[in-house]
Amino acid sequence: MNDIDNIDRRILAELQRDAEQSLETLGTAVGLSRNACWRRIRQMEEAGVIKGRVALLDAARLGLPLTVFIQVRTNAHAPDWLERFSTATRAMPEIMGVYRMSGELDYLIRAQVADMAGYDRLYQSLIRKVPLSDVSASFVMEEIKETTAPPL
Repeated sequence: MNDIDNIDRRILAELQRDAEQSLETLGTAVGLSRNACWRRIRQMEEAGVIKGRVALLDAARLGLPLTVFIQVRTNAHAPDWLERFSTATRAMPEIMGVYRMSGELDYLIRAQVADMAGYDRLYQSLIRKVPLSDVSASFVMEEIKETTAPPL
């Protein structure tokens, strides 16, 4: 769906702000009827523009206050290694994101843990499952900006 117009963008902005709002409230905000909003949302869901609707949780209030970025370098670049790495990282609930990178760094992992001991358990578990050449970590001291909303 490449035909996202200004009304669709306004709908998306509203949904990113509050996906629980009623269709009536959404329609009023964007200047459409309830049914017209529903049809546009359905089209964007079917096209994959809207991937899902979720609750955003506060990790610190759930006992997971430490965000860690794990930098991974590997000497293995074969498809079977990547499959093992992907399977291992997807199965670890502490890992929130895994990114294959350009440049000197091969992969960047974002994880949420309770403390340094939690990070160490995660690290030990990861290196047991997949051979890695070099692993280093950086710990978030202050979250300045965090959003799930891409610019519209």
